[in-house]
This record gives sequence, structure tokens and C-alpha cells, in this order.
Amino acid sequence: MTRTVQRRIQIALVAVGVVVSLIGAVIIAGAYRNDSKIDANKATAVAEVISADRLHAAVNFVTPDGVLRNPKLGLLYPTHLSTGQRILVDYDTTDPDNLARPVGRDAQLSIVPALSVIAAGWAVVIVLMVGVAETGRRTRRD
Repeated sequence: MTRTVQRRIQIALVAVGVVVSLIGAVIIAGAYRNDSKIDANKATAVAEVISADRLHAAVNFVTPDGVLRNPKLGLLYPTHLSTGQRILVDYDTTDPDNLARPVGRDAQLSIVPALSVIAAGWAVVIVLMVGVAETGRRTRRD
């Protein structure tokens, strides 16, 4: 492998690492944006969890105008919920069909998973860069 090819591969790998870092930053920024929208027009309701797994929880709740709401994408921060559970949810009164979260949970819960994605992405990039460097060194020596 020539030095030029090696360098191009390493630049591409760094670009992948930067993209993974940007994805992690967007995850965190999006969570804070959603929280700020909820906090700006916050109301609280009792909701029933109609389905739940590790990454998704669907709920039903009634707003003060008597309308049954079921957020299309489920709750934000849905961990540790179980089907049939009754919980309090904060929701955005201007968009109750999209933005709802369990009371007491916020965007801080997105930081650890996002940083984990960034760290894992860079670990893979670094291992691949070392592999490319070693392969380049061996092929040029032979």
C-alpha cells in the first residue's frame, strides 16, 4: 500500500469519526431542544403505559380539553417503564401528540448514551487506523 493510499484511508476514517461525533452532539442537542419546548409550554397529566420495551414506551393520556392523546413516537426517555403502569407525564401543550416525557426525566439522560456512541465510534476508528498504518508499513517493507 502506498503512502498516498494509506493517508487517504486514514483521512476517510477520521471523517467517519467526526461524523459519529456530530451525530452524538445532535442527539444531545435534540434532547435539550425537545426539553426546552416542553418546559416552555408544560402541562402534566396522568398517563397509562400501553406498551413498553427498553427503547420505546407508548402511552395514552387525556388533556384538560378532554382529548385522548397518544404521542406518535412514544415518550422521550422511556426506560424502566412497564405495560399497564400509570405515570405522570409532562407534555408540550402546543404539541401534545409529539412531545411528552415522564415527570422528573430530562435531557441529561441522553448524555451518557451519546458519549458512549462517540467513544465506541472513535475506538473503532483508532483500531482501524492502527491496522491501516501497520499494513502500510509491512507492505512497504516487503
